[in-house]
Amino acid sequence: MVNNIEQILDKNFPSLLDTELIEGLKQNAEYRQVAEGDLLMDIGSVIKFIPMIISGSVKVMREDEDGNELLLYYVSPGETCAMSLTCCMAFKRSEIRAIAQEPVEMLAVPVDFMDEWMKYRDWRSYVMNTYRMRFEELLEALDSIAFHKIDERVLKYLEEKANSLNTEEIQMSHQEIAVDLNSSREVISRILKQMERKKLLKLGRNKILLLNR
Repeated sequence: MVNNIEQILDKNFPSLLDTELIEGLKQNAEYRQVAEGDLLMDIGSVIKFIPMIISGSVKVMREDEDGNELLLYYVSPGETCAMSLTCCMAFKRSEIRAIAQEPVEMLAVPVDFMDEWMKYRDWRSYVMNTYRMRFEELLEALDSIAFHKIDERVLKYLEEKANSLNTEEIQMSHQEIAVDLNSSREVISRILKQMERKKLLKLGRNKILLLNR
């Protein structure tokens, strides 16, 4: 498996070139497969590893004081979870819930090496690029809330969901969308019906087909 991990890194994480870093990953990272719907980490749990996604995608959420879930972002192949990095480097328990939204292959990297590997330029760049990408997404989310109408937010959400899954047909209920967007099922259902009339999408039972992509 050590040799397989080297092949995985070469194919999926080409920016990581430092030979000592590669050797560290070969010796300490663990290849894992995660089924759709499985929980990678939960709010309040001790973070023992950082996921480096090989295939599939992971949905990352937070919870407010009332227990309502809020979608933060998706982790796609070649990426890792910024919130996991933040929590482990600050020695804090997980502040997020991460769920596989499809079958996932990943490398689980023990958190014990996070600080030590920051001496490697490639690892620092990988971590900082992760933060930069999530910060840009955060700014987009704030812009969406501040300046976009709810129908624009729904369409943007569906497009991002489809992109993360690499599909035009999204399998999920109106209630699930409402939870992710911190809205109500009735509002989401009304907006989706309007979008269907505009031929932006086609609705089915717990599925949505995006048109004109």
